[in-house]
Amino acid sequence: MSLLRAAVTVLATAALGLPGAGAAHAAESGTDPSTRAPIPVGYHFLSGASLAITEPGAPLPGANDWTCRPTADKPRPVVLVHGTLGSGTSNWATYGPLLHNEGYCVYTLTYGATPGAQWPLSELGGVSDIRAVSLPQVAQFVDRVLEATGAEQVDMVGHSQGTLISGLVAKTERPGRVHTVASLAPLWRGTGGSVADQMLTASSGGERDALESGAGSLPQIFPGSLLLQELWAGGTPYAPGVRYLNVATRYDEAVLPYTSGLVPGPLTTNVVVQDGCEQDLSEHVAVAADPRAADHVLAALDPDTPREPRCEAIAPVHGPTGW
Repeated sequence: MSLLRAAVTVLATAALGLPGAGAAHAAESGTDPSTRAPIPVGYHFLSGASLAITEPGAPLPGANDWTCRPTADKPRPVVLVHGTLGSGTSNWATYGPLLHNEGYCVYTLTYGATPGAQWPLSELGGVSDIRAVSLPQVAQFVDRVLEATGAEQVDMVGHSQGTLISGLVAKTERPGRVHTVASLAPLWRGTGGSVADQMLTASSGGERDALESGAGSLPQIFPGSLLLQELWAGGTPYAPGVRYLNVATRYDEAVLPYTSGLVPGPLTTNVVVQDGCEQDLSEHVAVAADPRAADHVLAALDPDTPREPRCEAIAPVHGPTGW
């Protein structure tokens, strides 16, 4: 079974019996996010897939209220950037309601889907060329969020491939317009192991360029790719003045090694969710809904509000979605 077909199978399975299915929650109108009614927060990644499958095109609960205006204590809107084969709804079932309840203006999109794809393939984003398709889409979405909210900067929360895109938006596409990049399962040094090494080692110059531009996003997240070389220009993946949080999991089966995203930096915090919480078994997919990871993200977005990260027994969610 191909990765794409397997992803569709997992999404379809997720629609059966998981929390998150049912009526879509439309974003509430209003100017002050503190006046909005709270939304239940679930901590299971596949509940987002359940909503995406049972109600195609359903909005992410809590997100994309274009009348929302940031407040003095939450001055920056938050943009959520999903991973490979994810979507604006399926990837963020935890963070849409969570950030809404915390008083943020929160926004998400599905980027890099196959052009003209019909449901359910339209729910599988992050498969197109990152440089040519996905990165411009996300950068333009940031522009739209800034214009709608009147904010000077956004914060970005990314998962997997979404961490690279968030990093490139901050460093090369919209410098000065991003305050914080919080990354779940980041891969600043790339991933892919021996298969990636063999593909890129066998290619050079124009051949490598053709490989990366003609095969969608996958070769671009391999170590040594042209995209990663661009990200690391100047010797660091980080943009000056931007704050970074990197949250990794020892059980990551997609980012290899899992330490790929734990890169030191002057305004950077690196976290492994199992440090101090061995019963947390979240892997690459589950970390995007992990309550301990979420507490670290909330602390990064609002460092003036101290938080003690929760430690709960978290089961892994094995599947091909969310790379």
